[in-house]
Amino acid sequence: MSETDRTETQPLSERGSNRSQRPSSPAFRAFIASGWAGSQESLPDQSPAAPFAAARRERIGALFPGERLVLPAGTLVTRSNDTDYRFRPHSAFAHLTGLGTDDEPDAVLVLHPVGAGDEGTTHEAVLYFRPRAGKDSEEFYADSRYGELWVGERPSLEEVAALTGLRTAHIDSLADELAKDAGAGGVQLRVVRGVDAAVEAQVSTARTGQAQPEEADAALAEALSELRLVKDDFEVDQLRQAVAATVEGFADIVRALPRAVSHPRGERVIEGVFGARAREEGNAVGYDTIAASGNHANTLHWIRNDGAVRPGDLVLVDAGVEVDSLYTADVTRTLPVDGVFTAPQRTVYDAVLEAADAAFARAAEPGVRFRDVHAAAMDVLAHRLAEWGLLPGTAEESLAPEGQFHRRWMVHGTSHHLGIDVHDCAQARREMYLDAELRPGMVFTIEPGLYFRADDLTVPEELRGIGVRIEDDVLVRQDGSVENLSAALPRRAEDVEAWMAGLREG
Repeated sequence: MSETDRTETQPLSERGSNRSQRPSSPAFRAFIASGWAGSQESLPDQSPAAPFAAARRERIGALFPGERLVLPAGTLVTRSNDTDYRFRPHSAFAHLTGLGTDDEPDAVLVLHPVGAGDEGTTHEAVLYFRPRAGKDSEEFYADSRYGELWVGERPSLEEVAALTGLRTAHIDSLADELAKDAGAGGVQLRVVRGVDAAVEAQVSTARTGQAQPEEADAALAEALSELRLVKDDFEVDQLRQAVAATVEGFADIVRALPRAVSHPRGERVIEGVFGARAREEGNAVGYDTIAASGNHANTLHWIRNDGAVRPGDLVLVDAGVEVDSLYTADVTRTLPVDGVFTAPQRTVYDAVLEAADAAFARAAEPGVRFRDVHAAAMDVLAHRLAEWGLLPGTAEESLAPEGQFHRRWMVHGTSHHLGIDVHDCAQARREMYLDAELRPGMVFTIEPGLYFRADDLTVPEELRGIGVRIEDDVLVRQDGSVENLSAALPRRAEDVEAWMAGLREG
């Protein structure tokens, strides 16, 4: 047989191994399994997140008594060929297990229904995953997905149980456990969809005959999202840590501005400096950093970050550090590259700051709804735009539902919930999110802006190309007042200038 014939008969799925030759002789397998120090396993302390995660599981289980709830962590995702993106577990899985960073791809949390248990317990939570294999196994040296020589030492069932407070089991037992007492007339199953196709297939097989599975799964996703609307003490602490690291990242940016100005892709310098802080202090950035200089600031999701940073311009930086627990900050500051605002820049900046302050004041009022925070900011911006002669009528006409002309220069919302996702609780119902009253423990952003594109002929020439956003992270305290978690970063224009000058001198 020719070399061509052998290639044609080799399945495509096996050709990735053509680039390397892996030893497989019995002598090699015996040799590589020998000579290792014995394991001195000591169980880890329980994670500080564990009791909070247990309380969250109790709350979600109480909504679905008698049903089996399946929450996959997710799988590795291919970036290119056989190279994967860094793993991040699904947010609902992380929230209910307390696990973060890159813990356990392919793991699955299952809440199994139980009878009336102690103190009304409705479910037993079991975490299914693949524990580390022995050094005498082929997996140890040959499996690039799980092998210890490839990805590092994996935990044992006992270690994860000690860390999380969960009962643990081998992933190979999952299919049988899902099928137990399931099907038509039996235990009903719900699964978080779009996370792990293999787990979804196992659930589908197990619940043959179950009525309206799509609706059941949608209700679970909704409930898991709404569970995060009010943060517990652990979550608030993690958000404080994320914000503190983010504040340091912004200081790093100011110190790096001279280098950014001298680089042809200065926006990348800003992005890189902040990304280094995020990796050093946390897990990563919570989302792609926006480093938008000059007119790029008027592209709301500018993440290409390949532009120059020019003297005299503003640079809008929207960035957040995600800590190891996966909670992220989300902060925006608009900085004068030279350290001093020009008069037109200051005019726009002060209007945005006034809108942000109005939103903060509204958020602290009793009985305020989430949507009212946005309305307060829009009221200010509409009146400022009317004063500048930019609206085709009065501010009141623009603020009416049939008007909204001011939204040409501020098309996004003023606030969103923040937590383990940067846009947290996104699957919550409108009445639980937009139309809901603010409650203690809620954490959200306040981020008004004004964006005057360079090609917008409806604004005066001196304002064209200016984009300003000011974004802070806000906690509703137990007494109903609001706390600016990111207050350590200056907001007033004169304070921004003084802060920048101090960092450059230091």
